[in-house]
Amino acid sequence: MKGVLSTSFFLCCLLLLLDSSLSLPLCLDSRAPFTLNSTLKFCPYNGSTCCNLTQDAQIKKQYQGMNISDPSCASVMKSILCASCDPFSKELYTVQSSPRSVPVLCNSTIPTNSSQSKTEVEDFCSQVWDTCQTVSTTNSPFAPSLQGQAGGAPVDKNTTKLTELWQSKTDFCKAFGGTSDNSSVCFEGVPIALNKSETPIIPPHGLCLEKIGNGSYLNMVAHPDGTNRAFFSNQMGKVWLATLPDEGSGRTLELDESNPFVDLTDQVHFDTMFGMMGMAFHPNFAKNGRFFASFNCDKSKWSGCSGRCSCNSDVDCDPSKLATDQGAQPCQYQTVIAEYTANGTTSQPSLAESASPTEVRRIFTMGLPFASHHGGQILFRPDDGYLYFMMGDGGSTGDPYNFAQNKKSLLGKIMRLDIDNIPSASEISKLGLWGNYSTPKDNPFSEDNDLQAEIWALGLRNPWCCSFDAERSSYFLCADVGQDLYEEVDLITKGGNYGWRVYEGPHLFNPTQSPGGNTSLKSINPIFPIMGYNHSDVNKNEGSASIIGGYVYRSTTDPCTYGRYIYGDLYAGAIWAATEDPTNSGNFSTNKIPFSCAQDSPIKCDSTPGSSLPALGYIFSFGEDNMKDIYILASTGVYRIVPPSRCSYTCSLEKETTTAGHAPSPTSPSHASSRWCNFYGNLFLQFSSFLLLLFGFM
Repeated sequence: MKGVLSTSFFLCCLLLLLDSSLSLPLCLDSRAPFTLNSTLKFCPYNGSTCCNLTQDAQIKKQYQGMNISDPSCASVMKSILCASCDPFSKELYTVQSSPRSVPVLCNSTIPTNSSQSKTEVEDFCSQVWDTCQTVSTTNSPFAPSLQGQAGGAPVDKNTTKLTELWQSKTDFCKAFGGTSDNSSVCFEGVPIALNKSETPIIPPHGLCLEKIGNGSYLNMVAHPDGTNRAFFSNQMGKVWLATLPDEGSGRTLELDESNPFVDLTDQVHFDTMFGMMGMAFHPNFAKNGRFFASFNCDKSKWSGCSGRCSCNSDVDCDPSKLATDQGAQPCQYQTVIAEYTANGTTSQPSLAESASPTEVRRIFTMGLPFASHHGGQILFRPDDGYLYFMMGDGGSTGDPYNFAQNKKSLLGKIMRLDIDNIPSASEISKLGLWGNYSTPKDNPFSEDNDLQAEIWALGLRNPWCCSFDAERSSYFLCADVGQDLYEEVDLITKGGNYGWRVYEGPHLFNPTQSPGGNTSLKSINPIFPIMGYNHSDVNKNEGSASIIGGYVYRSTTDPCTYGRYIYGDLYAGAIWAATEDPTNSGNFSTNKIPFSCAQDSPIKCDSTPGSSLPALGYIFSFGEDNMKDIYILASTGVYRIVPPSRCSYTCSLEKETTTAGHAPSPTSPSHASSRWCNFYGNLFLQFSSFLLLLFGFM
């Protein structure tokens, strides 16, 4: 093709990119299922469910109002009404992003002869038709006028039969039926249960690393233009634009330490617990040049460091009575999100090699009650374009003011901000916002004036290194640093409460002091970690631990690691790989993974004294490039995961890669080409917006 990719290939990639959402236990309102202290009285759901006792009673009332005389049909209809309580109800009631009035009824077809012709077989959709087709039903949920509406009963209260609404079983099942596969689920009349893997899950034999840089960085963000470039930042406030070498090329990271992309050190307060904590580039950065920095500042050293104190009367906290770390005054230190631009340095922001350190707009400022636990990571979600801001509980031992559970406080929360729709100054003041942003209307607490509309999730101690799965944006994974006992990784969902400080991981936490009061155990429905570890398990000598979140590995460079979540620990220098089983269940098993350095690494890896392991030192964070390769940012340098064979690790899938010319996924053959689709698809999306218009996506 002489360097030109065909339109058909681009379209194939585009479809793969757009159809990347897989099922996950989520309720109709996108919240996570919860566990009730008591079981439902009407619907057959125990344990995890999407209904409380009030909703259960409402479903029973709706069922009784249908006046179904036939017992068999009544039983079927009850199961359908109760499907809204299923942990997978979000998936059951949504087809191609459109809400349904009833769950997708399983409707399968199978080949019946050598010519592969298909015929209908007995399935749940057929069962519903055969059982209820001639049974009179009041307020039937299957009235054609209700297609596309979410839940509820028809406004037509006339008693009807299915045969009066639909001409045949075929028409009925075409309207309400569907199949279950790797990317969706359908309803069979009973609570959804995903099948466990038939073959045992074998973790990778080891991760092979190559060292490509000697610098020490805190954050890495792939360039939004889809090229082999990435931004690196350090805690002091400098950002560099680097070119990433091809894997196996023998070259190193092209980064000029003396020539940063932008230098914010005059604004950033740097200390052990302070500094520039995050950076994010607008999804449309290649055109608008907008990027954002999250950092800490000191009011005594920078006049631009000013804002409301997070400890105030709204959360029953008097800042004048707070004793802070390091002898500082409450709210002397602030956490800031500021907007900058690469416009002005070039006519095309995607080509900019520098940016102005002058702040364009202050997005967010909040004074800190203590000198620790202020998170600070920011990132854009791929599917909604909003900015997510990870905030710790504000510090001190045991969150004494219980900020993390207080919905009037922004401490110990994950926030979701709209930075593209900036209200006027008067509106900002009226709404009580902390800066120049608006809050999305579907934020979980946006309709309650007594709560903070910015909050997306709560109950976190100090989230550090969160990420969205590149192929399933509903998978939002966050590592949350523990107190004295447990480090955790949480699967973040809308309105989710992750327990701190009622819980530390899965363990009850007993605070030593509580001037801010306590939250009762019965008043919350905590979402427990999907993985984690005890401090004693990783550092038996010192007991120190601090989890570092990573990424779901979506590169084909190491096919035996594909689909696994990679994370580590700051002090222990350990790395884990977690595997979901069943797929799309949210249930993970995790294994500590050995790792070594390739003999042909561009930069020789020093060994840990008394061991052959690479001396990573402290693991600060992980990074991901546009090809979905994963990087480790450590105190001793920058490392990249490379093919296992370079370290003599066995991986049968890598042999298949060599034979086929591309890496097959352990779970789906279509994923082998998704790496290239992601890369070229990003370029395609930038330069071919007219195709999006043709498909109605813009």
